[in-house]
Amino acid sequence: MASLEGKMAPDFHLEGSDGTKHSLTDYRGKTVVIYFYPRDNTPGCTKEACAFRDFHEELVGKGVVLLGVSKDSMKSHDKFIRDFGLPFVLLSDPDAAMMADYGAYGEKMMYGKKTMGTIRSTVVIGPDGTVLKHWQTVRKAEAHPAEVLEYLKN
Repeated sequence: MASLEGKMAPDFHLEGSDGTKHSLTDYRGKTVVIYFYPRDNTPGCTKEACAFRDFHEELVGKGVVLLGVSKDSMKSHDKFIRDFGLPFVLLSDPDAAMMADYGAYGEKMMYGKKTMGTIRSTVVIGPDGTVLKHWQTVRKAEAHPAEVLEYLKN
């Protein structure tokens, strides 16, 4: 999929770990970082989530809303949040419709084989709903949150 930078971010309606439905329109006027990850409680996803956790206060200080998205269930998200003290909302996209709209679900290489699945990626959406930055593929999960924060500082 082509980069979404400069385009209007696709809207979504997903259940959140806070017990409410979330939509992009709920966040108009705010900068939103949405990171897509394959699975709760796996090594890379845990490192990425914990790094975002560690930067969360700084992100909030910049007026940023952080959302994590995977296909996992609310029960799985609840455990992940509890186990690692995650202070941000995780959204459940069980049919991967939102992820597909953002280019975060599709064909990828895993251990040298083509497979369908979640593509670790991130978008930064401006207050007007435009995608400001799109990391189409995140290579180093644990280092990526620092990269996002650095982008937001500049």
